[in-house]
Amino acid sequence: MIFSKTLLRQHSVLPGFDLALGLTLTYLCLIVLIPLSAAFLRTTELTWPQFIDVVTSPRVVASYKLTFGASLLAALVNTVFGLLVAWVLVRYDFFGRRVVDALVDLPFALPTAVAGIALTGLYSSNGWIGQYLEPMGIKVAFTPVGIFVAMTFIGLPFVVRTVQPILEDMASELEEAAATLGASRLQTFSKVIFPILSPALLTGFALAFARALGEYGSIIFIAGNMPMVSEITPLLIITKLEQYDYAGATAIAVVMLMMSFVLLLAINALQAWTRKRQGK
Repeated sequence: MIFSKTLLRQHSVLPGFDLALGLTLTYLCLIVLIPLSAAFLRTTELTWPQFIDVVTSPRVVASYKLTFGASLLAALVNTVFGLLVAWVLVRYDFFGRRVVDALVDLPFALPTAVAGIALTGLYSSNGWIGQYLEPMGIKVAFTPVGIFVAMTFIGLPFVVRTVQPILEDMASELEEAAATLGASRLQTFSKVIFPILSPALLTGFALAFARALGEYGSIIFIAGNMPMVSEITPLLIITKLEQYDYAGATAIAVVMLMMSFVLLLAINALQAWTRKRQGK
């Protein structure tokens, strides 16, 4: 045992634990910790009453509600339909499957501004889809509904690509065994398939939620950007930066950062609880 550990250390591909850890921490500090620390430090230019006034103004609070609410709803929808898309791509062989599989990655490669313009043209009053929705009283472009559509569009690949490898590794014999034992389709999914997929689904949900929360480019074109109605928090931050109100912009950014951190921490804790319950 001692010999095998020594041999592993001698022939390790990486340059040793100490050096690798040092490089990792240095890189994380330069890319993540220092920029975030700068945001917190810039906020200290405000007094506490000023900070509270900035982050709790009616316009800012309305943007919080819209941004977090739409991101949460879009992530939930993507979790459901992302599982469905991944299931179809893995379990069924049909003509054009490779094309559909490639289309899933399109929001990854498409510039956000292009996505925003395309969605706006599609759902506007004279667009291909919008011209049929508006007579029914459904207005998508330049409303909060458009924000939800844009967030759903850019978040779907995160769920599909997270769940797809787990489905590929999961043997179909498990479902056949459950059916042989008399389980219904609902019981097979809830008792056999869902417990295996739940950590991946939570990860996909967290990634889709985080992506939607920070999205800017594709949303501003379809949102309408009306204060108190369809104005997202990232747009408010950009607006304050254009007004040279750097302290106010960083104050809003810090609140978003803290709220996002708390939500993602809760999701990670739920993931850990799920794995522990499954005995992993």
